Amino acid sequence: MTTKEQHHARSAVAGHARAAGAAPMPRRVASQTKYEALTMLRNGEQLLLLVILPVIALVALTKMDLLDTVLLPGTTRIDYAVPGVLALSVISNAFSGQGIQTGFDRRYGVLRQLATTPLGRSGLVAGKLGAILLVLGFQCLLIGVVAMVLGWHPSLPGVLAALAVLVLGAVAFTGLGMLAAGTLRAEATLAVVNLLWVLLAVAGGTLAPAAALPEWVAPVVALLPSAALGDALRAVLVPGASAGLAGPLLILAVWAVAAWAATARWFRWS
Repeated sequence: MTTKEQHHARSAVAGHARAAGAAPMPRRVASQTKYEALTMLRNGEQLLLLVILPVIALVALTKMDLLDTVLLPGTTRIDYAVPGVLALSVISNAFSGQGIQTGFDRRYGVLRQLATTPLGRSGLVAGKLGAILLVLGFQCLLIGVVAMVLGWHPSLPGVLAALAVLVLGAVAFTGLGMLAAGTLRAEATLAVVNLLWVLLAVAGGTLAPAAALPEWVAPVVALLPSAALGDALRAVLVPGASAGLAGPLLILAVWAVAAWAATARWFRWS
């Protein structure tokens, strides 16, 4: 993004926050949530990361034999593809997308300006998390529709449990994205989160269980937040899944607490 474009974005965000200043706090947060969500969806690069790549991954995993080695009896590729792609969507949205956006907002002074408005720092963070959940809902709806076209038949209890897991995952990866954005230069944030997105997608237990990796690395990968999120979603969505749910949820919760504690300690607003 050019300096001129960033200046325009900074002015627009600051004006948006001032306009919301007279409203009660919940309305300010709702207004910021709407603005953040629309900003993410209107950005072509973000749209590629948030929507197009997950859908491509879903179709590819369903049509190719990449998951055949982990299929349980009575399950199909789509049963394993959907949880993995949902986990990837959380990482794309909460970690990569929000991390990059926040990093450049910080660089160009947007965060510093918003922190001095009635919205405040807590309102800004709440707005960002709300936008992530709003966009994640859109992602899940789109992926669910495409998956059902491809033959996915989910159970209602599994879907409801998956929604709770997705929220926890969004909280954890938002914390990690904010930590990167608040401690690294914007260009470094861009490079780091994109590199980690690729690594977590390919070998982080996201699209396929960590158990499918070589024995010497599988136990380590299983401790990553990406593997914990993927395993938890597979535990509630894959019919007859034998993997436990408590372990992945505990790992994900620990990452969420640690990420936000580190963000509160080291995040720099300018």
